[in-house]
Amino acid sequence: MRQQSSLARLLASAAMTAILAAGLGGCQTMSDITGSITSKSEASPAPDADPRRSVEVYGERYRANPKDPDAALAYGQALRAAGQRSQAVAVFEQATIAHPSNKALLAGFGRALADNGNFQQAFDVLSRAHSPDNPDWRILSVQGAALDQLGRHEEARRYYASALKIVPEEPSVLSNLGLSYVLSKELPKAEEILRQAYAGGKADARVRQNLGLVVGLQGRFAEAETIVKADLPAEEAAANVAYLKEMLNRKDGPRAANAAIPVAGLNRQD
Repeated sequence: MRQQSSLARLLASAAMTAILAAGLGGCQTMSDITGSITSKSEASPAPDADPRRSVEVYGERYRANPKDPDAALAYGQALRAAGQRSQAVAVFEQATIAHPSNKALLAGFGRALADNGNFQQAFDVLSRAHSPDNPDWRILSVQGAALDQLGRHEEARRYYASALKIVPEEPSVLSNLGLSYVLSKELPKAEEILRQAYAGGKADARVRQNLGLVVGLQGRFAEAETIVKADLPAEEAAANVAYLKEMLNRKDGPRAANAAIPVAGLNRQD
């Protein structure tokens, strides 16, 4: 039981810290598990598949006109995608000062704050990025994840429930909800919800990896291995299994896990 509790804390650190933001900028950051949580208003085309190149291109546009909200949004997203979290926060903060009612910038700022571990501030900023009469299910899901990081699991689940009223059976929200139960060490409930997310047919590979981890946390490694290998090329399947083993065998606790590859990543980018 002690080992399972330690593993649950480890998963909370390495995975749930990743719940809030990639899929919002192009590649995995430390704050997304499920992806699929970028709003259409926040999306912008990347000029290059290389995040560093995107930072260069959008950075030039931003420096040419730092008051342009679209330029700031694109540059902030590129910084997030490249893992430059503090810089992204700074760009979005300045942009929201100049454009305090721009909801796309507020959404980007909140997610950048979440990347950076500022969960309470992220939640507060995201609350300004949509309104009760016009809620954004993606932002509701991110707010729930921020609350989970703050240990407010029951409140977080109300946000997931609100998101699911807008998009029933949405796998990204269900996956976040399932991982909320991992944080409260309710692993059978987490597995039930993650299986629901995976069974819908719309889930991406990260939902499958989350399910595999939760199954592995309950001691059923052979089954977990089968889940994380499903429908993948041999090389990627082997890498995912190796990562799963590493996560389930680590004993160095949550702090060291924060430096690990986000669980949602497992060698995939958005």
